[in-house]
Amino acid sequence: MSEDIIGPLEKCQICGQSLELILSLGHQALVHGHLTSKQLNEPETTYPLNLCRCSSCGLLQLNHIVDPKVVFHKNYPYQTGMTNMLIENFRSLAATMAEKFKLTKDDLVVDIGSNDGTLLKQFVPYGARVLGVEPTNAASVAEKNGITTVNDFFTEEIAKKIVDDHGKAKVITATNVFAHVNNLFPMLRGIDTMLSEDGVFVSESQYLFDVIKKLEFDTIYHEHLRYYSLKPLISLFSKVNFSIVDAERITAAGGSIRVFAMKGTRPPSDRLVSLIAEEEKAGLYDKKALEKFGQRAIDIKHKLLDLLLECKKGGNRIVGVGAPARSNTLLGFSHIDHNILDYACEKAGSPKIGLYTPGTHIPIVDEQRIFEDQPEYALILSWHIQDELIKKMREGGFKGKIIVPLPEPRIVGN
Repeated sequence: MSEDIIGPLEKCQICGQSLELILSLGHQALVHGHLTSKQLNEPETTYPLNLCRCSSCGLLQLNHIVDPKVVFHKNYPYQTGMTNMLIENFRSLAATMAEKFKLTKDDLVVDIGSNDGTLLKQFVPYGARVLGVEPTNAASVAEKNGITTVNDFFTEEIAKKIVDDHGKAKVITATNVFAHVNNLFPMLRGIDTMLSEDGVFVSESQYLFDVIKKLEFDTIYHEHLRYYSLKPLISLFSKVNFSIVDAERITAAGGSIRVFAMKGTRPPSDRLVSLIAEEEKAGLYDKKALEKFGQRAIDIKHKLLDLLLECKKGGNRIVGVGAPARSNTLLGFSHIDHNILDYACEKAGSPKIGLYTPGTHIPIVDEQRIFEDQPEYALILSWHIQDELIKKMREGGFKGKIIVPLPEPRIVGN
């Protein structure tokens, strides 16, 4: 496969076989393409967003790849340190790795797509050396927090330089990154170069099992090029002489899969074997089951829009709670724009405050405003952490009704 994969695809990103359409979400703006007020009247670029299945290896994936330099631009607004659930997840991961691999001060931990350094910060108490690789301006935040970071895209050349400067890594992590890379094979070769012979590569990605079971079609967007289940991942790693030795389901991002891979041929854990059996039982490799998921997504988007239009009657106000990347797929696919939501609230300090949602042009404001305005309805856009948000809203004094959009639109509270 070529080093650069950009634009429309007709073949699988892993094995090169033909693709079958599962769900078309139309043409959508990039989920992190937030707009200033001056940009609202300017032309906005959109791209095809189609979920497809490989007819051979079963990998679910997009059939159009946007240039990563456009997607992960220098002002990319996502910061892992803004999300309490992710911080807890990273703390747990660091503790697990430190105990399992007996990390010492001589060991190196490298995080690919390290963002603001939140994960690597969790490894510091265990004494290991840490190094991040991050192409966006979040690298400067990491540096301010004492996390040495290479401000660039991860490549084979970067991997060689890291080995020359720091030695080989005992642990390499890629959380919420492995599904984003437009061509995995150069990345995997770089990991092979950088990882010690007894080292481990750990990836965390959105898990297809949860996407299907919870109807998380809002996690489908241009950054997420692939939607992983274990059998395609095993096939992928085998192509570069790695074995997946273990995997575990975690709650991050609404349901993710944490995968442990090592060099050479190694036996799978009992847990890995059990997870594959669960995937097969759930229909993750059954085309008809996946097509049912696609139809359910279309049905739910109509139900949600109908519910919101009904709630708007009589002059009622509806606002959004949270403005995560995934919400922009939900909003765009369901045709929910600034005519339906007055605004969306974000946690104080979010770089999105003062901007507008891509495609739907909903203003993003400080979360304090919802308590001051007391709108009649609040739509939980970060619905994957709904319990945390609803508790926070009620404790803060919000008196209106709360709408949860997925997996089935419903109104909660009085």
